[in-house]
Amino acid sequence: MATGQSVALVTAAAGAGIGAAVARRLAHDGLDVVVTDAHERRCHEFASALAHEVGRPTSAYHLDVTDHAQVRAVISEVVAERGGLDVLVNNAGWSKIEPVAEMSLETWQQCLDVDLTGTFACMRYALAPMIAGGGGSIINISSIAAWEMSTEHGAAYSAAKAGVLALTRVAAAENGVHGVRVNAVAPGLIYNDFLRKIYPEKFFSDYLSDKAFLSRIGEPGDVASMVSFLASDEASYVTGEVFTVSGGVSARG
Repeated sequence: MATGQSVALVTAAAGAGIGAAVARRLAHDGLDVVVTDAHERRCHEFASALAHEVGRPTSAYHLDVTDHAQVRAVISEVVAERGGLDVLVNNAGWSKIEPVAEMSLETWQQCLDVDLTGTFACMRYALAPMIAGGGGSIINISSIAAWEMSTEHGAAYSAAKAGVLALTRVAAAENGVHGVRVNAVAPGLIYNDFLRKIYPEKFFSDYLSDKAFLSRIGEPGDVASMVSFLASDEASYVTGEVFTVSGGVSARG
């Protein structure tokens, strides 16, 4: 059933990081948010909690963005039930850091399948209903890894995120005539508790002293604020752009 509200679909939205913050912010902005995630139980739990928080239903769909048939089916169902799709936030990502000389083809392919081809697949099936509805906003989550010369990100992740930027620009050029805006957000280090399992404390202290202009590490809400702007009418003349949310790190890259 159509809700009368703008409908936003956010991929990989049920974790503790950017996706959940984006979904929460858009819901508080008044959008009808559809939460998707590859972790089915966590997806439904987050959607239930968000619905309680904002006082209205929030839908949840299990979605693996590497399964293109599933991507098509989920987007089709969302459009059929809600009467359209206005905002797509491509947040799904995966990374495993291995040096190029030692990287397995499986690592390379998985990273591209999730980060780049998954973004393409979601855009591919979201564009038709957006065009039919007279427009929309697609926001792709990239990374400063797309251009930063560093061993911190891994070549597969950096290559995939650079591809997301090219995909964003071409899609913006193709679809502006239809009223569809396509932009990207490139975060720097955005904190979540999982990072403590990957990096030692020195990594965070060095980041603050050697990289960031601001005296803190980014929070998921910082990215969500940028996405909120790009999804809104305030950004109605903005397309094909890349916005960094990095605390100044990208300015030193």
